[in-house]
Amino acid sequence: MNQHEHGCGGAAPDAERRTLLKSALGLAALGLAGGASWLLPGLAQAAALTKEQRDAMTPDQVIAMFKEGNERFRTGKMQEHDYLAQKRSSAGGQYPAAVILSCIDSRAPAEIILDAGIGDTFNARVAGNIANDDLLGSMEFACAVAGAKLVLVMGHSACGAIKGAIDSAKLGNLTGLLDKIKPAVEATQFSGARTSKNDAFVDAVAVTNVRHTMEAIRKGSAVLAGLEKDDKIKIVGSMYHLVGGKVEFLD
Repeated sequence: MNQHEHGCGGAAPDAERRTLLKSALGLAALGLAGGASWLLPGLAQAAALTKEQRDAMTPDQVIAMFKEGNERFRTGKMQEHDYLAQKRSSAGGQYPAAVILSCIDSRAPAEIILDAGIGDTFNARVAGNIANDDLLGSMEFACAVAGAKLVLVMGHSACGAIKGAIDSAKLGNLTGLLDKIKPAVEATQFSGARTSKNDAFVDAVAVTNVRHTMEAIRKGSAVLAGLEKDDKIKIVGSMYHLVGGKVEFLD
């Protein structure tokens, strides 16, 4: 990690990086640039996204950016983030491209496994990546007020909250949280042993739970559902696999 005050050694200063990124975004807006390789690698790691840059992106481009970032993560080719430079460039304003609703599991930090930097994403974390009124309000702020283009629900393999819901665990306020996951347990079609000791069943329930959370977002927030209907945002689901490190985007 390079944290020198003037950015990555031998790299262009922030202003030049923003100029390069603006040019690439302009080409992409005209359909002249494919994929999302133009977005972050070698360009934006030393500066947070600007409003102009973020607003030029489509939801699909944000998804492609995350897929490429996860590929860098899982192959050990992550960007050399200059977090001090990102901190400075975002201090006056933030323009994240997405809001990510993920689990609190310490092994699944969304920003790291997607190789994103400061200012790139809003991040909401709760056990079992479930949606409630407070989280819906936070996501409404992220998209309707702050301009994020994507709502990404991210579950993960071997999820302890999923196991707790399968086992009907009881513990203070956790009991009510796990009750929100239980419908996913019941709805999951699975031919093997339906226990928390069966990793395949746990992961199958986690996928169902991601889909249930996506629907809960649409049903619980007319704001977000309206933005999706108008093609201003996308609400998508994903699963992070602890073994191998891949983020699988759900159809």
